Amino acid sequence: MSVTSYGVNDALAVKAWSKKLAHEASKATPIAPLIGTGDNSIIRKKTELSKSAGDKVTVGLRRQLSQAGGVTENQLLEGNEESLTTFSDALVINEIAHAVRVKNNGTIDTQRVPFNLRNEGKGALADWYADRMSLMAFTQLCGYTAPTITFEGETFSLNSTHWGFNLPSAPSANRKLFVNGSTDEANTSAHVMTLTMIDYAVELAKTANPKIRPIRVGGEKKYVMYLHPYQVKSLRTNTSTGQWLDIQKAAMAGGQVTKNPIYSGALGEYNGVILRESEHVTPGVHSSTGEVVATVRRAILLGGDAAMFGVGQEGRETSYKLVEKTFDYDRELGIAAKNVMGMKKCVYDGEDFGVVTISSYAAAGA
Repeated sequence: MSVTSYGVNDALAVKAWSKKLAHEASKATPIAPLIGTGDNSIIRKKTELSKSAGDKVTVGLRRQLSQAGGVTENQLLEGNEESLTTFSDALVINEIAHAVRVKNNGTIDTQRVPFNLRNEGKGALADWYADRMSLMAFTQLCGYTAPTITFEGETFSLNSTHWGFNLPSAPSANRKLFVNGSTDEANTSAHVMTLTMIDYAVELAKTANPKIRPIRVGGEKKYVMYLHPYQVKSLRTNTSTGQWLDIQKAAMAGGQVTKNPIYSGALGEYNGVILRESEHVTPGVHSSTGEVVATVRRAILLGGDAAMFGVGQEGRETSYKLVEKTFDYDRELGIAAKNVMGMKKCVYDGEDFGVVTISSYAAAGA
């Protein structure tokens, strides 16, 4: 009896493995439920560059016509026409790759350990890509413009691979909130996150011009908010009337809404806002000094088209291209995962299109 098998470096095996890598990275990415290609997406996946050449896609926005326009009988329409007002934003993509190198099968190193080094290498790359996607999303959406960041316990200098090849822009003037009348991000312990600030963010989203468009979940209009664990702690430990208890009373049960992936792992829902938690929510950045304010975190309320994400032609099928290479007469194995991608917060006419940032005091043990 003959048995079909595929070796470690077989081209078909690598392709299948690449698909699995993309799937595992997507599952581990905290912002994965936000990404989609339709109008109901918070992070819109742009597919133009996966189908044709180029490293930039430009997206247009048409403003609503003026309410002051319009004529009636005995009034001339000619000469009273209104011109269209349009704006644009552009997404740039570029190459990003990472690799690991391990001892190959048949060496004493693989004999000594009870796990498969090749599989561990793949798993490490999946985790790395998930974290890098999250870092891109939160530096963009939180408007993090500082040159360094502490991420996963490591402090390092940021470059284009960290923020998705599109320079982050600070929160726009009409899309940011501070707690208790604070005017910048040098907040104190009197400026912690409360449900009242979520109410203010919803109010701002609904009354902004243009307003921040909610997404539809189970036929209902919803926003999504990400909070840092320190901000979540402030909400949970607030014993004032009408604070955290209201989240516990909010209905999340029943029907199609709980099946939507955007509810998976959610803290709860308040005032039409699905609350999610991520340790990747960035610190504040002082507007005057440009310095990181470590005791401040920027929660973000998100609506439709808050950001855009794109991949190149190589990423059309799996979003990752996997390459394996042996060294030293097959005694060592290198595993590389490559992609062409980019991410950017949507900004039109100088205003964040789908994001409200809420800066609050947030510190360990406070």
